[in-house]
Amino acid sequence: MASYIVNSTNSQNFNLTFESQKIGELIYKKWFLFNAEIDIFKDKKYTLEPKGFWDSKIELKDENELLIEFKMGWKGILIKTFFNNKENEFLLKLNSLLSNKFVLLDVKNTELLVVDTNLKWKSFTYDYTIETASTFDSFENKELLLLTIIHCVNYYIHSIAIGA
Repeated sequence: MASYIVNSTNSQNFNLTFESQKIGELIYKKWFLFNAEIDIFKDKKYTLEPKGFWDSKIELKDENELLIEFKMGWKGILIKTFFNNKENEFLLKLNSLLSNKFVLLDVKNTELLVVDTNLKWKSFTYDYTIETASTFDSFENKELLLLTIIHCVNYYIHSIAIGA
């Protein structure tokens, strides 16, 4: 089990740290746009772009290769990963109606991680604490998936705020 911290330096930049070591960043081009970039410091940069009718799906790509896609569903955010030509599906959902925690589940309904949101009222930005299960800790590209999940949580919060 691991614990990650995500701090927002402003409403556009989110830094992912593990054991006080900065490992990646989610960068929005403009405030509350769904276009973003993920920078994994040991690797490279990836792009997040909305696709489909009314930008209903968001894709994460490494240049032209699709790695992750997600879209809002009735039960939460449906996430598909395509690492090494292997497709996996996950569901990110709010823990309960009045909760500030999001849970990532696999297709067997196994809890893989919990994202605890913390609104900073002075700056109206969010920080996050992510607690992962040992199953998630063995995932390939877990840092990339973690920052994509933060983008999903931001997407969810924004969608609820505007009543989408």
